[in-house]
Amino acid sequence: MDTRGADPQLSREDAPGNPRAGGQAAASPEDTLASVGEVAALARIFPRLPDADAALVGPGDDAAVVAAPDGRFVVTTDTMIHGPDFRLAWSTPHDLGWKAAVTNLSDVAAMGATPSALVVAIAAPLGTTVTALEGIADGLRDACAALSPGTGVVGGDLSVSNTLVLAVTAFGDLAGRAPVLRSGARPGDRVAVAGALGLAGAGIAKLFAEGQSDASAPDGLPPGTQHGLPKVVPATGRQAGILSPDVAAGRAVRAAHPAIVEAQLAPVSPLAAGPRAADAGATAMLDVSDGLVLDAGRIAVASGCSLELFHDAIEAEGRTLRELDGSIGGDAEDFVLCGGEDHSLLATFPPGATLPEEFRVIGEVREGEDGHPRVTVGGRAYVRPGGWDPFDDWNGAIG
Repeated sequence: MDTRGADPQLSREDAPGNPRAGGQAAASPEDTLASVGEVAALARIFPRLPDADAALVGPGDDAAVVAAPDGRFVVTTDTMIHGPDFRLAWSTPHDLGWKAAVTNLSDVAAMGATPSALVVAIAAPLGTTVTALEGIADGLRDACAALSPGTGVVGGDLSVSNTLVLAVTAFGDLAGRAPVLRSGARPGDRVAVAGALGLAGAGIAKLFAEGQSDASAPDGLPPGTQHGLPKVVPATGRQAGILSPDVAAGRAVRAAHPAIVEAQLAPVSPLAAGPRAADAGATAMLDVSDGLVLDAGRIAVASGCSLELFHDAIEAEGRTLRELDGSIGGDAEDFVLCGGEDHSLLATFPPGATLPEEFRVIGEVREGEDGHPRVTVGGRAYVRPGGWDPFDDWNGAIG
């Protein structure tokens, strides 16, 4: 969203292309980027985006100016690409905007900071409808309002691509705190988590198990027929009979299993728990985006320690997961340990620290055996492959 492309001071009524804007043609749900162009598209998108309390200069100039109250920024960025990161058959535009916000806001919170501003870049096929982009903007707005009030979009870019890409950069304010790094865990610290474990992993597994159809085209529909977001099918030699994500099947799965599917498509992260953990003396912290064992291992390696996850605690997390969705069965503990994208916060605390109410203890930090950091579950090394790595785990499908 090139901030020079539209005037953010324009109200929705005054924006070019709006039916109430002095003789302009009425906006249509069928309008695409190709048919209306960048300026008119931005004029419809910008009024839907949330303002940032920290913005000194917002959209409309070559760059934004954002307040840094204590002289420092926490900055992070994350990219979501159609194919490895989401499937248009299953995610609505609102889902995409919501998830793009949360994946970045949770990284800021994991540093012990309060999110303050987002910069959003979108590259989309020319056939993408402006209505779909408005939906993405609404998702960004609603995620900020629900999870991080005062955080807003201060600028970005809108470009064209053969596939849909969302790239978000988030800024945060430490408010005088020291940042909480991955490298501070020490033997004797307690390992605790705030937020869900395993829900998102169970959700994507359910979508792949029941949200696909036997069709030659992705989603079982021709490109451009759902959500206003067209798909580009790579020349992979796909043949009829290959299972592909399906719109109707995905909706049915979402309706039947809302707790786990919503956690995958529109996750909720306990953002306020991050600064509270820092204030409580957290020695290390990160957000659980790639799976509990994999992310716990990152703390272990960075800190030069081992993390023991209590068997009873993992079993309790599994029971909670089964209570939320009875179809999960015996796989619950595997989802708890290996299912990514919950965007919960995993932290370590000194033995005498009072944990914030959002956190529950699930383990402890121990000396690394033979100098090798590792993650153990119930005293045993967890050797099953787990966690998400797009360079290993994406099969090239888009859907």
